Amino acid sequence: MAKVTGSYLIAKTLKEEGVEKLFYLMGGPDFDIVMECQDLGIDTIDFRHEQAAAFAAHAYARVTGKPGVLTAASGPGTLNLLTGVYTASVDCAPMVILGGAGPVHEIGRDAFQEVDQESIMKPLCKYWHRPTMAARYPEIVSTAYRQAQSGRPGPVYIDCGADVLYEEIEESDAIAPTRAAKKSVPSGDPAAVKEAIDMLAAAEKPIIFGGGGVFFSGGAPELERLVDLTSTPFYTAPMSRGLVPEDHVVSFQAARSTAMRETDLVMVIGTRMNWMLQYGRRFPNAKVVQVDIDGGEIAHNRDVDLGIVGDAKAVLGQMVAEVESRPQDFAGRLESEWVTHLREENDRRATQSAAVLNSSDKPIHPLRLCKEIRDFLDRDAILCVDGNGILHFGRQSLPTFLPGHRLNSGVTGTMGVGLPYGIGAKIAKPDKQVLVLHGDGSMGMNAMELDTCVRHNLPVVTVISNNAGWTARTPDQRKPGRELGFTNFDGMARELGAYGELVEDADEIRPALERAFASGKPAVVNVIVEPTAAGVSRSWGGSRME
Repeated sequence: MAKVTGSYLIAKTLKEEGVEKLFYLMGGPDFDIVMECQDLGIDTIDFRHEQAAAFAAHAYARVTGKPGVLTAASGPGTLNLLTGVYTASVDCAPMVILGGAGPVHEIGRDAFQEVDQESIMKPLCKYWHRPTMAARYPEIVSTAYRQAQSGRPGPVYIDCGADVLYEEIEESDAIAPTRAAKKSVPSGDPAAVKEAIDMLAAAEKPIIFGGGGVFFSGGAPELERLVDLTSTPFYTAPMSRGLVPEDHVVSFQAARSTAMRETDLVMVIGTRMNWMLQYGRRFPNAKVVQVDIDGGEIAHNRDVDLGIVGDAKAVLGQMVAEVESRPQDFAGRLESEWVTHLREENDRRATQSAAVLNSSDKPIHPLRLCKEIRDFLDRDAILCVDGNGILHFGRQSLPTFLPGHRLNSGVTGTMGVGLPYGIGAKIAKPDKQVLVLHGDGSMGMNAMELDTCVRHNLPVVTVISNNAGWTARTPDQRKPGRELGFTNFDGMARELGAYGELVEDADEIRPALERAFASGKPAVVNVIVEPTAAGVSRSWGGSRME
């Protein structure tokens, strides 16, 4: 049998695991990994910055539910992945990182680009390894791929030393990976599931709050069925919007703060009680049922009345079966005082914002921009939102109807994710509309990825809410570094071979969107918005955020 290299063994194992896409920026010593992947039929997408490659891999995972796989050159190349790895780690998104590294046999000699990448990645990853012999690559890559998806998902890291990548061995000498032909997931204790439904039936003001655990387990259909059967108002973590369509009869997005403050029972399913939920204090009057695949997460940050350890999809399926066996307990819930109260509050807030949503003021109000986007997009469009004020305006006014079709800065508030997220989303689902709604500040962080879109023929449409700076402009508040000027992003797009258009009149937003998508090219619609318009959120952390 012919000799093969470590790089080949990595690529071959990725192919066997079903990997279809590799995100990267070229360099040594991982260049051979890329070429071997290409030769085996794995699509490879190169970026202008490693950070953007990591963000795109994260988005790919969030849209497909499968690990995003990426590689970068040694030293600064791999370290440039860190922000993206951190963002995916906090989001519990599966990612497989192949970090190029200097020769293992020269560690400690101050070799070229030598840095302890493994130790730097460890705090962000649920599995890591530094192979010292090429023969182990199939075993280690397969293990890493499995670890990325098992239990609570997350990033994994393999430190790929140049000498190990280049090592040649007989393929028959490689240590073969071991895989399970079939695999079960942990379900909830039946008695606990019954008790949870007893509590739901007894509650007068219940809500359901779902997160990434529902998405990555594939539990969205079960969650929607539970909402249908019980007429329980629902909310989700920002990156998980669309688990249940947001035009559902018990979807009251504008009444979220009221619902959380007044609820007497909340089911927290597949998400953490972190700062966005004020560490669980967002539900001051509620009993709590918490479902999580990680037993250590149960009662983290606050007491809970009932904890159920299990896979979100499995437990939701058990809950659905229990509710189906006792439909009388939930009869009439759709006309309950609680649902009526939230519906009225939702409608009241919608009425309050109607004037701004339809404003023809110049400069354009960001909410009018959001309204035009909302009315234009297909129901199954993928929307990526990144920025400061525009993130909050978008949260208030832009719905999502399918799981994995809404991406934003999430728990970390990481900026610069928008365009890379859009690229990852378009690679994941090329037949869907992908629109990125960017602030001008955050757009500047990874704007050169427009070139990536052009080179790879990825018709992502980026709409920029351009208020000429970071945050809203306020006359009585000092904001050093706020002013950026109205950056000519549409001109930049045209110079790079994309479609670009400047919009200053609200009535021209819709026609500009139509032209951008009809162009068949990557596109930028640069919309000049009111610099003093401030997006305000009190709902997550309890403090004002502009």
